[in-house]
Amino acid sequence: MFKTLAADFRIIFERDPAARNGLEVLLCYPGFQALVCHRVAHWLYQQRLPVIPRLLSHLSRLLTGVEIHPGARLGQGIFIDHGMGVVIGETAIVGDYCLIYQGVTLGGTGKQSGKRHPTLANNVVVGAGAKVLGNIQIGENVRIGAGSVVLRDVPSDCTVVGIPGRVIYRSGVRVDPLDHSQMPDSEARVIRMLLDRIEALEDQLEGLNLPPAEEDIDVTLAPVGDRCQLRDRTIEEFLDGAGI
Repeated sequence: MFKTLAADFRIIFERDPAARNGLEVLLCYPGFQALVCHRVAHWLYQQRLPVIPRLLSHLSRLLTGVEIHPGARLGQGIFIDHGMGVVIGETAIVGDYCLIYQGVTLGGTGKQSGKRHPTLANNVVVGAGAKVLGNIQIGENVRIGAGSVVLRDVPSDCTVVGIPGRVIYRSGVRVDPLDHSQMPDSEARVIRMLLDRIEALEDQLEGLNLPPAEEDIDVTLAPVGDRCQLRDRTIEEFLDGAGI
């Protein structure tokens, strides 16, 4: 437990430029305080001690604003930044060196028993206000954009944005995990492509020089060329959830 807490403590200085010294982190970082309480509560939970683990979790929520069920399994080096409003369910699993911002929910769906909360692999970043719901698998190095709602499995090394969450592949591009401005806007890209398509069709119609309406004519639109096609890969991925 102490080795894990030491990793939780060190990662704060690596990921938060506002961290000045150790005493400040111990006294003023609710995310770290919540993790300390959870490590103790989880150990008691594993000993099958009744009531006490849940009571400790409840007191931790009152103190920090972070609610972590004592049954949740959390790896080492986890950083809960700011922390207020974070909820982590009973059967959730969080891998090593994950970064979780305020307002995140790792929740379940329905009232089924057994594994009903998400599993996060190592080095996952979950943006502020994001919701990851159900017994789903989130691969390594995944980045989930702020406010996204993820309901299906996500493969490793992907970025997820939107409601519902859609995968945006970023192969070969390294992005700082704290740089939220680098999140792609999939909706804007698809809308822009569709507008380009409409503009191209309007240009073709204007160039037809149609005769009066009473004459029977056969209007056949020529290929648009290099401009966006309706069945382009980007649009198809957006419409079908990009594989998730």
